[in-house]
Amino acid sequence: MKTYVLGASLVAIIGATASADVTYSFTNQTWTGFNFTEAYAANSLSGTLTGASINATLNASTNYTYADDLTVYVAGSPLALGGALQCGGFSNLNAAQRYSWPNGGSSTPGTTSIGTVNFTTGINMTGSTMSVWVGNGYGAAGTSGTFTGSVTLHGVNAVPAPGAIALLGLAGLTSRRRR
Repeated sequence: MKTYVLGASLVAIIGATASADVTYSFTNQTWTGFNFTEAYAANSLSGTLTGASINATLNASTNYTYADDLTVYVAGSPLALGGALQCGGFSNLNAAQRYSWPNGGSSTPGTTSIGTVNFTTGINMTGSTMSVWVGNGYGAAGTSGTFTGSVTLHGVNAVPAPGAIALLGLAGLTSRRRR
């Protein structure tokens, strides 16, 4: 019985101690203009997205992609204009909320973009059909930027895969022994 309680407690502790931020990291990632990667798919985050932080270096630039063109875009899938949020990027994606990073306005390799943006209106990601995309928000023809760093999303947690929780519960049940 003690082992069973320990297994259940472990599941509860993991859920309770999960941080309310998630970080998406990338190394030497090249995005051409308006090219995005789905960092977090629909239903993979819970909580309310209240802000974002960037800590990235522009390693290479073609046709004036700046460090602050690295963009977090919250929209449905497939990717389309008119999402819920655009943070970063020169070109307007027609999102309901649009913010700029506090610095990084240069295309010189080695330029950093570091800072935090707090959103006026939080975005509920629990059960949301929207994905979080990261990429190049400068859409001029022939542009590209190569970046290394991370983007941290504030106020949200990664939703554990159902299989991971089931395995923890199963481990607790199978480790029970009779006395």
